Amino acid sequence: MSTTHSYQPKDISGKLAFAFLKNPLTIVLGISLLAIGYISLMVMPREENPQMVVSGSTVIVALPGASAAEIEKVIVKPLERKLKEVKGVEHIQSMAMDNVGVVNAAFYIGEEKEDSNLKIYDKIMQNADILPKGAMEPIIKPLDIDVDIPIVSVAFYSNDAKIENTELYDRVKDIQHHINGLENVAVTELKGGNRHQFNIEVDLHKLSGYNISMGQIHQAVQALSYSVPAVKNRTRENEIVMVGVKNAIESAKDVGDIMVAQYMGSPIYLKQIAKISDSYDIQNFKSASISIQKKDGSFTPLQEQVTLTISKLQGTNAVVIADAVKTELESYRKVLAENGINYVITRNDGERANEAVNELVFHLVLSIIIIAILLIFVLGWRESLIVTFTVPAILAITLFVAYLSGQTINRITLFAFLLSLGLLVDAAIIVIENIHRHFHSIESQTETTEELMVKATDEIGPPTNIATLAIIMTMVPMAFVGQMMGQFMKPIPANVPVALIASLFVAYIFTPYLALRMLKKPDHKEGEKH
Repeated sequence: MSTTHSYQPKDISGKLAFAFLKNPLTIVLGISLLAIGYISLMVMPREENPQMVVSGSTVIVALPGASAAEIEKVIVKPLERKLKEVKGVEHIQSMAMDNVGVVNAAFYIGEEKEDSNLKIYDKIMQNADILPKGAMEPIIKPLDIDVDIPIVSVAFYSNDAKIENTELYDRVKDIQHHINGLENVAVTELKGGNRHQFNIEVDLHKLSGYNISMGQIHQAVQALSYSVPAVKNRTRENEIVMVGVKNAIESAKDVGDIMVAQYMGSPIYLKQIAKISDSYDIQNFKSASISIQKKDGSFTPLQEQVTLTISKLQGTNAVVIADAVKTELESYRKVLAENGINYVITRNDGERANEAVNELVFHLVLSIIIIAILLIFVLGWRESLIVTFTVPAILAITLFVAYLSGQTINRITLFAFLLSLGLLVDAAIIVIENIHRHFHSIESQTETTEELMVKATDEIGPPTNIATLAIIMTMVPMAFVGQMMGQFMKPIPANVPVALIASLFVAYIFTPYLALRMLKKPDHKEGEKH
């Protein structure tokens, strides 16, 4: 009779099985893997779609008094030529208008955002001398897809018809300030609504009668439209004295009392040639309305709304940020309701991302259960249970590696797991099937159970390794796909190979370990007596 472990494994599969078969730390390793996988699933940022690296910049140059044709000739075309020299720029689009030129430079998808922005800035600053005399300093606005696309949109509307146009905007402005201070919130914007301002409607007949130009009115108003700073001084007793000068314009009456010119020795005040009102920005023609569906299916009449949009920082959890915004809004609900203001969340990418992730996790669990049921009919319930354990262990390793590499959980990441699920159990099934075969062979009666485990695992090692490597190699070309599709499908070549490699180690370590404790070796001698 052979002694225990007389079989010497030759492949890495048999060596791993031999090392962990009787090791007390194997069960600790298994529990630890499941724990870090669950923690990774909980703490990894969740998004509906994977992160996209999209970079570009908008260059704005103003030349007051120039026509659109002049802007195109002296600003737009020279900038286009220079920006085309920047490596990585794919498209350049421009627009020439009176007084201002706008040039958009879009980089190839996948180009690093920070490097792209720096290239544009350097190129513009190095060639600032090509701009004509009188041109203002270029404004460079980089494109940030993570910030420019909001994850939460909230529509505020008023049930009170008597509420002033600017009151709704002002109240939402206060809420915006507090939400902008939440952790990982990048940018908040207000769209729609009306801001408070003094409106000056000039009577052109009186203007010509007093021989006054619009430029004089503009200069007179602008000269008094800023606050005068406080003045500090010290007395002989070394006491600090502060003298604050009140803002010259605090009401519509103050605006009307501005002197714009003199006519035949008499001052001409703004109220004599214009109508001044304390109102809202009448020049703003952008507005939005909302209609709410009631419980009976009918809709309320259209109401003016102010929309607050919230964007998150790159790589942060959309679910956590959206929940934090909802909690912050709830704290204002009662105060807003008392003032006749309500709100409705019209967009919540965090909720959609959470639902998408939870749905795919459910299908992942469902797939594992289906595999387990199929294996019960083919191999037996003990063998099925062993193989079923390996799946969450493999996914746990893959999730942990994805977390360490800075990935997020999204639809494509989980699709990669579903795609590889059928491949993950291959190694474990091959190992357990070979163990099952050895257990039921007559030759096994002269070998110990431990020796059978190591031998069965070692035998299938080389072909299983080669087969898994071949499948991994089929995923490699996908990592080199460029443009939008390459960025979108990036989680598949990043996660499937990791999952397949993890499946080998889990199959070689845990399958023999569990089989040793769960499977019973048949008694062939007893069978021969019958």
